[in-house]
Amino acid sequence: MNEALLRSLTPSVLAVLVRRGADFAAAEDAVQDALVEALRVWPTDPPRSAKGWLVTVAWRKFLDQARADAARRRREDRLDDQPAPGPAPAVDDTLQLYFLCAHPSLTPSSAVALTLRAVGGLTTRQIAQAYLVPEATMAQRISRAKRTVSGVRFDRPGDVATVLRVLYLVFNEGYSGDVDLAAEAIRLTRQLAARVDHPEVAGLLALMLLHHARRATRTAPDGALVPLAAQDRGRWDTELIAEGVGILQAALARDRLGEFQAQAAIAALHADAPTAEETDWVQIVEWYDELVRLTDNPVVRLNRAVAVGEADGPRAGLAALATLDDSLPRHAAVAAYLHERDGDLATAARLYAEAAHKAPNLAERDHLTRQAARLNTLRRG
Repeated sequence: MNEALLRSLTPSVLAVLVRRGADFAAAEDAVQDALVEALRVWPTDPPRSAKGWLVTVAWRKFLDQARADAARRRREDRLDDQPAPGPAPAVDDTLQLYFLCAHPSLTPSSAVALTLRAVGGLTTRQIAQAYLVPEATMAQRISRAKRTVSGVRFDRPGDVATVLRVLYLVFNEGYSGDVDLAAEAIRLTRQLAARVDHPEVAGLLALMLLHHARRATRTAPDGALVPLAAQDRGRWDTELIAEGVGILQAALARDRLGEFQAQAAIAALHADAPTAEETDWVQIVEWYDELVRLTDNPVVRLNRAVAVGEADGPRAGLAALATLDDSLPRHAAVAAYLHERDGDLATAARLYAEAAHKAPNLAERDHLTRQAARLNTLRRG
């Protein structure tokens, strides 16, 4: 199976469906379903025309979904026409849906992917980026999860750890991505904290509040990204910071450290610094060491390299970075920043341009492109 071929055909197949009248989101879902079907069928029954096969299957899946949506709307319209038997309390079942999608019959990673797609509102591409895997791989994982739970009674909720992971990823996408889901993630995490007495639930809520407190300063009026060091700290939401720090301190006092508490501690140290220059980077490195111990996550190690560069100098940061795979997302951006701080402007400019080429969104690409241009101007001047 040539996954590169599938990826190369995806845009043209998607364009065909859109020209035929499918809206973009529905066409995207249909093409992803067709890719999953191709991964299953082609190894034993390869088509004569790969693109023709994908267009046919994707269009059929789009029509099937459109018919299902139309039937659902007709059922809902019939229900709306019926008079209500009496007053009923407003019920928010969203958090319960998160628990039900985190079904015990699924692995945690599959449960997270399914919940993000079915309830969280994220696209398969966004979920794949969060997991650092190809989109076709994630589409297959989600499809497999759907097959696993088809016909299963959703009467056994999943565990809290899986739901926390989903809420964390939804918040991250809402905070930095194309779909604004951050406030919804905070709302649901508040609900969860009210129901479940667990320090990691509190840690996640604290982390969200501390990040959300500086959201208004993360972008300029023209949409350009504003790095943490350049943000106007006078505009940070001090009430959210105080609430987040209070929740975190109570969680840490229980001496059951988890990754969300450690991340919240790092965010609290940033929030506590009156200026960027007064940030306690030594303590931040110590918290990153705890995070590495808890997760051994390569992205955590990447962020730790930045902190080491601030605490012990850029060459120490570059030494920490050298132990990591340079294919990691934002690896080139981190390397560029550390080389700039070390005075190697030529290498930094080249790496900023490379990072811009790999950037996951337009705002980040523009920011990195400006950084490269700034350094090239300095070198010429």
